[in-house]
Amino acid sequence: MPTWLKPSLSWLLIFVPIAAGLEFGAPKEHTWIFLSACLAIIPLAGWMGKATEHLAERTGEGIGGLLNATFGNAAELIIALMALRQGKYDIVKASLTGSILGNILLVLGAALLAGGLRFKTQSFNPGGARIQATMLILAAIALLSEAVFHHSAGPDVHAIEVELSTWLSGVMLVTYALGLVFTLHTHKQFFVSGQAAESAGGHGHGGAEGHAIWPLGKALAVLLGATALVAWVSEFLVGSVEDAARSMGMSDFFVGVIVVAVIGNAAEHSTAILVALKNRMDLSLSIAVGSSIQVALFVAPVLVFASYFIGPAHLGPLDLVFTPIEVFAVGAAVIIVHQIAGDGQCNWLEGVQLLSVYIILALAFYFLPVGTHAAH
Repeated sequence: MPTWLKPSLSWLLIFVPIAAGLEFGAPKEHTWIFLSACLAIIPLAGWMGKATEHLAERTGEGIGGLLNATFGNAAELIIALMALRQGKYDIVKASLTGSILGNILLVLGAALLAGGLRFKTQSFNPGGARIQATMLILAAIALLSEAVFHHSAGPDVHAIEVELSTWLSGVMLVTYALGLVFTLHTHKQFFVSGQAAESAGGHGHGGAEGHAIWPLGKALAVLLGATALVAWVSEFLVGSVEDAARSMGMSDFFVGVIVVAVIGNAAEHSTAILVALKNRMDLSLSIAVGSSIQVALFVAPVLVFASYFIGPAHLGPLDLVFTPIEVFAVGAAVIIVHQIAGDGQCNWLEGVQLLSVYIILALAFYFLPVGTHAAH
C-alpha cells in the first residue's frame, strides 16, 4: 500500500481549508468553525512536533530536549496569544490550567497505561522525576498565593493583583531559566537513563528513530509553515469558542480547560505514549511533566508580560488570579504526580489512577454553572 494511503493524522489537514472556508464563507456557523479548527490544529501540532524532532537530531540531546518541550507547547501558546489579543482572559487562564492538567494527568496517564500493559514494571530515574515534580509544586504555590491574596485582600485590589502577577511572573521565569541550566548543564545525569541511552542510539528524543533525518532546510520550512498555519487557524478557533460552547451546551470555561487543551497537547500525546511503549519512561516523563512545567513557569509569565503590549487597553494587563476550582485541580494533580514520581517505578494501574483523576476533574468542570468561572 502506498504510504499516502495508510491511515494518518495528516488526513485531518483537509480541515485547514474547510475551517478557512467556513470562517470567510459562513461566519455565523460558529460550531462548525470551532470543530473544524480543532481538527485542523491536531495534525498541524503533529507536524510541528515531527519537524522539531528532526531538528533535535542535529543539535544534541540537551538542546534537542529544549526544542521538543518548547515547540511541543507552541500550539497552546499560540492559541493563548490569539485569545489574549481578543481580550478573552478567562479562556487564556482556562487553557493554561487545562494544559497543565492535560500534560501531567491525561498525557502521562495514557503513557503509563500503554507502557504498563506492555511491560509489567517500568523504571525511571527517581532523582530527576522528583526534581521535576518539585518544580510543579513551586508552580502550584505561585498560583495558590495569588488566589489566596485575591480572596483575602478584599474588593478593589485589581491593580495590586496585576502588579503582584507581574512580580510573580518574573520570579517564575528566572526559576524556569535556572531549571534549564540545572537539567541541561550542571546535573543532566539526573535526566538520562542507561536504558534510554542504549535504545536511543543517537536518537535521544524519539523523533526520527528508524528514519532518515530531514535536511535542515526542510525541517525549518515545515516547522515555520505549521506554526504559521496554527496561528491562522487559532484565530478561527478562539473567535468561535464562546458561541460554539453555548450551542453545544458547554461552558466556554470547560471548552478552554478540556477541549482546547487536549487539541493543543496533540503532539505530546503521541510522542509520550510511543516512547513509553519502547520502555523509555525517563523520556516519557520528561515530555509530559516537562511540558507542564514549561506551561506553568514559562508560558503563563510570558502571557502576563505580553498582555502589556497586545491585550486590549480597556482590560489592562493579564493577572494570574485563578479560580478556586482551578487552583484545587492543579494542586491535586501535582500531589498525585509527586507520589508516583517518588519511587522510580511505575505500572499500568498508576496510569489508570492519573486518568481517573483527570476524568473526575473534567466532570467537575463540565457541571460547573456557566458564569461562575470569572475570578473578578
